Amino acid sequence: MAKRPFRADHVGSLLRPDHLLQARTDQAAGKIDKAALTKIEDETIREAIKLQEDAGLQAVTDGEFRRSSWFRDFLLGFDNVKVAEGKLELYFKNTDGTLTTNKPNSMAVTGKIARSHQIQVEDFKFIKANTKVMPKVCIPSPTLMHFRGGRENVDLKAYPQMKDFFADVAKAYQAEINDMVANGLKYIQIDDTNLAYLCDENFRDAVTRIGEDPNKLPQLYVDLINDCLKTVPDDVITAIHLCRGNASSGGIASGGYEPVAEALLGGLNVNGFFLEYDDARSGDFSPLRFTSKGKTVVLGLVTSKRAALESKDDLKKRINEAAKVLPLEQLALSPQCGFSSGAGGGAHFRREVTVADEKAKFSRIVETAKDVWGSL
Repeated sequence: MAKRPFRADHVGSLLRPDHLLQARTDQAAGKIDKAALTKIEDETIREAIKLQEDAGLQAVTDGEFRRSSWFRDFLLGFDNVKVAEGKLELYFKNTDGTLTTNKPNSMAVTGKIARSHQIQVEDFKFIKANTKVMPKVCIPSPTLMHFRGGRENVDLKAYPQMKDFFADVAKAYQAEINDMVANGLKYIQIDDTNLAYLCDENFRDAVTRIGEDPNKLPQLYVDLINDCLKTVPDDVITAIHLCRGNASSGGIASGGYEPVAEALLGGLNVNGFFLEYDDARSGDFSPLRFTSKGKTVVLGLVTSKRAALESKDDLKKRINEAAKVLPLEQLALSPQCGFSSGAGGGAHFRREVTVADEKAKFSRIVETAKDVWGSL
C-alpha cells in the first residue's frame, strides 16, 4: 500500500450519540461512576467504527468519543500543563455572517514539560482491537501549547529560553507517539488550527499584539511538528489537518493558504495534508503548488457543517480544478473537518447535521474517490 492517506479519508471526530452525552453529564454529576461511563463509551465507539466501515472507509477512528475537548484532554495529560486565560483574541464568524470576538482559554506551562504516563495509548489499542481496517489516531498539534498564550503562558523559571520549551514539548510528544507505534499504530494525524489562523489578517494582527511574529511562526511551528514526528518509523502514515474553526456550524479564520503554504507544504515532514476547501474562506488551489513531490493533499470539499449532500459531479469538478495545480495522483478527498469538535456533539456543535447525514457524506466521498482514482 502506498504510504499516504486513503483516497477517501476523513478528519476524525464524529457526532456523539445523545446517550453518550448524557452519560458524560451523569458521571460529572456523580450519578454514575467512571466504569459505567467507559462501558457506554466502548459500546458507542464500536458502533461508530461499524458506521465508518459500512460506509467503505479504509481508516477509522474512535470519533474522539472519550474526549470532552478535541485538544484539552490530551494536552492536560502532560506534566505541568494547565488551562489558563488566553491572551489571543479570536474572531468567530457566525452562521449569519456576523463577527464576534473573544479570548478563549489557552494552555499554560507551570514547570518542566514531561510525559510521565500514557495519554492515549489505551484508546488506540481499543480501536485496533475492534476494527477490520486501519485504526487512525488523531492528536492535537503541539502548537496549541504556545499559540494562544505566547511567551507569557510559559513559566520563565522553567524555560528562560523558549528553544528549551519547544524541545521538551517535542520530547513529550515523541514519548506518547512511540508508545502507540510500539502497540501497532500505522496512521497518525496532527490536528492544527494555528497554521490556518495565520492565514487570516485578523489573527496575524492579534499575534503581533501579544509579542509574536506572524511571519516567523509558520516555520517555527513546522520545525516543532517535525521534531515531534522525527522518531516515527517509515512504515507509519503521518498527516496534518488544518482547521479554520468549526463549532456551531460557523467558523473562525478566513484567507487562502498562501502565507503558510511554502513552509507547510514544502517543509513539513508528513505524508498527507488535510486542507479545508468547502467554501470561499479557504481561498483557491494555487498554494498547492508548494506541495513536495510524493506528498498527498486531501481536499476537504465535503462540508461537515451542513446537512446538504454534495453531488459527485460537483466534487469531481473541484478535484479537476485542483489537479490543474497539483497532479491528480497527489490528491485525495475528505470532509473539510470532523463532525464534532467536542463533547457538545449534535446537541451544540452540529444542530443541522445528523448521524445519517454523516454516513451519507462518508459514502459519497468513497463513491467519488472510486470514480476518480479507481481505488482507495
